Amino acid sequence: MFNSLTERLSQSLKKIINKGRLTEENIKNSIREVRKALLEADVTLSVIKTFIHNITEKAIGKKINKSLTPGQEFIKIVKNELILIMGEKNNSLNLSVQPPAIILVIGLQGAGKTTTLAKVAKRIKEKNKKKILITSTDIYRPAAIKQLKILSDQITIDFYQSYINQKPIDITKKAIEFSQLKLYDVLLIDTAGRLHIDQNMMNEISEIQNYAKPIETLLIVDSMMGQDAVNVATKFNDHLKISGIILTKTDSDCRSGVALSMRCITGKPIKFIGTGEKLDKLEPFYPERIAERILGMNQILSLIKDIEEKINKSEVQKLTNKLKKGENFNLNDFLIQIQEIKKIGGLNYFAKKFSNNQQLLNNPLLGADKNTLKKIEAIICSMTSKEKIDPSVIKGSRKRRIALGSGTKIQDVNQLLKNFDSIKKIMKKIKNGGFRKIMRNIKNILPRNF
Repeated sequence: MFNSLTERLSQSLKKIINKGRLTEENIKNSIREVRKALLEADVTLSVIKTFIHNITEKAIGKKINKSLTPGQEFIKIVKNELILIMGEKNNSLNLSVQPPAIILVIGLQGAGKTTTLAKVAKRIKEKNKKKILITSTDIYRPAAIKQLKILSDQITIDFYQSYINQKPIDITKKAIEFSQLKLYDVLLIDTAGRLHIDQNMMNEISEIQNYAKPIETLLIVDSMMGQDAVNVATKFNDHLKISGIILTKTDSDCRSGVALSMRCITGKPIKFIGTGEKLDKLEPFYPERIAERILGMNQILSLIKDIEEKINKSEVQKLTNKLKKGENFNLNDFLIQIQEIKKIGGLNYFAKKFSNNQQLLNNPLLGADKNTLKKIEAIICSMTSKEKIDPSVIKGSRKRRIALGSGTKIQDVNQLLKNFDSIKKIMKKIKNGGFRKIMRNIKNILPRNF
């Protein structure tokens, strides 16, 4: 969803990020490029005007001209404005009410409303540990009730059976009574959609909302609709009390303008985004993370997350303690770190994360073929204990023996020793900081002030 905007903005901002000094002229040139990128992303014109006005006002002035890294400061301003128009922070579901907390799900037909309700129910069950009941008041769409029943079975959540010969308001009343009687924590109600907004649909949902008094009324919006999605949200918001929006199909190649425009136009927060068809593909909408993703920073953040989850922290701690004691980083330690990298996904994983960072891809280690880690392991395992502890003893005859034993070339052994020397220097720099400082060094790949 955000790929095209990311690519366009990256090209625009690349011209200014390394500027040693910002002038009114190069700021205006960059802002012009940003405006074009937003227009291509199908962002609403009124939102673009506000966005550009705020950037211009904050960028042109004494403060930015005095910055030590003015180009990077400009990127920071762009990022902060992206966050502002998307809502500053994530707005989670409000379940703080006497049970049952009623959540009403509304939207047009085809937006993914029923599937999204099941995703929300699954998330509440797993994250909030609540007892949940779901029901459908969609008596018009063929098999809508059956679809929700099948989904409820898949996520093992109770379903209140409704029938097409019932009135939607009667289904609502009976479902609420049942949820109160059986002491459910949360009741999610699916409503009927139409291919377009009409008065009958609005009257029906309004009647359900007035009776149920839901703590949350979630509008499901198809992000592939573009500008029409913003118009739909505005009309629903004019007729009903909406508490939040969920964008579906964000894994498609749709333009990202809807995500940037929705909060600014409707005043309602985007609470979740659907990132795939599977029932676990629902993510909280964090404006800061989306801004970082748009600016091409999400690779670093997901890398840090994977490292924190998959790396064996006890091995990292052993290495940290060893360095703190003044002991040297040797090839035994290096071998352990290589094995940890394999847990994350190997060098191909890093290459994908940094596909836009040519400087990193030019690194001999990252730029190598997919068998590099296996090759490194084979070379180190072909060394003697003395050679692993003190690689400086590895000269001509030893190199030939190691290459022969590992099935590699002498050039490969030389390259490994060269890379090891570089890594050894890095380890000396971070030896006093432990795991947190390692994470901080990874984050420092980002432009300053992010």
